[in-house]
Amino acid sequence: MSVHLPPLPPTPGDGYQPAGRSIAATIADEHQQLLDLTRRLVEPGPDPAHGREILVAALSRHLSAEEQYLLPAIRQALADADGPVGEVLAGDAALLMALRGLTDDRLAMVANLVEAHVVAVDALVTRLCDAATEEELIRLGNRLEIAEEAAPTRPHPGIPHTPPWNRIVEPAVALVDKFRDAVTRRHTRLGEVTEPPRQ
Repeated sequence: MSVHLPPLPPTPGDGYQPAGRSIAATIADEHQQLLDLTRRLVEPGPDPAHGREILVAALSRHLSAEEQYLLPAIRQALADADGPVGEVLAGDAALLMALRGLTDDRLAMVANLVEAHVVAVDALVTRLCDAATEEELIRLGNRLEIAEEAAPTRPHPGIPHTPPWNRIVEPAVALVDKFRDAVTRRHTRLGEVTEPPRQ
C-alpha cells in the first residue's frame, strides 16, 4: 500500500534511493533520548544542566513533527489506524498540558506520559514500516526533520494538532517561541544536556 505524501519532486527513475534517514530510525532515536532524559529528571540527585527546559522544547518539537507527518501517514497507510492515532493525539494533548510550567510534582506524570507515548507510537511505526516502501520511509523521515526545525519549542495545547491547520499555525507560533528562546538564552536541544557537577 502506498503512503500518501504531500507533493514531492519527481524521482529520477528506477532504483532511486533518496538521501536521509528512515522516519522509523529518527523516531526510535528521539524516543530513546526523551526516555533517558525524563528518567534522569525523575531519579534522585541533581538534574542534568538545563534538563527541564530542554525536555519541554524537545518534546514540543517532537510531538509537533509527528502530528504533521508521521500520524497522517499512518492514517493513510493503515485502514484501522483512526482509533489508535486518536489515542496518541489525546495522549499528546495531555503531555503538552503537563509540560506547561513543568514543576517537580509533575515530573513523574510527564515521565509516565512519555513512556505511554513511546509504546503507542512505536507500535504504529512498526506497522507503517510493513506497509510503506523504504523510499517512502526515508522521504517521510526528511519531512519529519524539516518539520522539527520549524516546530514550536514550547507547549501550545490550544492550537490545531492535525493537518492541514497545524502545518500552517505551528511554524508561525514557533517563530515567537524561537524569538523568546534567543532573548532568554534558553537551551532547547537534546545535545545541550550536560551532566550535573560532581559533589
